[in-house]
Amino acid sequence: MPCKRLSAGAVVLAAFVHGPAFGNDYPTRPVRLVVGYTAGGGSDILARVLAQKMSEGLGVQVVVENRPGAASMIATEYVARAAPDGYTILLGASGALAINPALYKEVKYDAAKDFSPISLVASLPVLVAVNKSGPAQSLPELLAYAKAHPEKANYSSAAAPFRLIGEQLNLQAGSRFQEILYKGSTDAVNAAIANDVLATISDSISIGAGLKTGKLKAVAITSHAEHPSFPGVPTFTSLGLKGLDVQLWQGLLAPAGTPPAIVERLQREVHRVIALPDVRQRYAAMGLDPETSTAAEFSRLISSELTRWSGIVKAAGIEKL
Repeated sequence: MPCKRLSAGAVVLAAFVHGPAFGNDYPTRPVRLVVGYTAGGGSDILARVLAQKMSEGLGVQVVVENRPGAASMIATEYVARAAPDGYTILLGASGALAINPALYKEVKYDAAKDFSPISLVASLPVLVAVNKSGPAQSLPELLAYAKAHPEKANYSSAAAPFRLIGEQLNLQAGSRFQEILYKGSTDAVNAAIANDVLATISDSISIGAGLKTGKLKAVAITSHAEHPSFPGVPTFTSLGLKGLDVQLWQGLLAPAGTPPAIVERLQREVHRVIALPDVRQRYAAMGLDPETSTAAEFSRLISSELTRWSGIVKAAGIEKL
């Protein structure tokens, strides 16, 4: 009798080790790639390029699902609570994973514990841009105008990173810019194009479209040096402003507890896609720096960024929202 029980247990164990739970048969149905921002914005465009190519490699459709709102916290919490089976994954941004926990009192997910990082996808700079027909056409002119007309000193934004960059600009320049928050980067950039705001602070993808049409002019960029996608745009450092050399990032994450074999399968696919010349060219054209990582490297980045942004919030004296 004991031998029979052992034999049955061995069969169950073998099925557990070699079965679908460990990813050998993954994927067998469509994968949802959840994005915390509106369709047409920078993150959405990045996700759709990635999803198309991943669909080809995985042999199933990768469907982009937009769940905008609450500075991407709705989407991030949704994936954190999803089944850890590899069929619901997140395009996670530094704003949602590293900045929101530093800026908001009630964040209903733990960025360091509730996810299984898969890989980075890209990093990107942030730009300050103004309307091409507006009253200021350089950062010094913008700061001077804002001081002379404090009632008009505002900027459009769609996420926590942009607000912190705005606050850091106020701290360094002695300005009093007020954030006008929009639901998505496309809306925020369009507000500057429509002259509804004095300036916009947004990611390189969203602002890039306005620059190409000639309706916006970039007056500063957060990259460490002049960015090849935005030649002639001065860095904040070159303009004498410190603490504004920031690279945001985007990466894929699964819910915590996702089997390692599934995480590794997704990671291999991301690395394959990001190495494709046409993907790299497409991302570079949007002002993105294509980038990949191991799961461990991505995990360490999240932890270090959580520490960094918490320090920035504290140094700027920003009260949690």
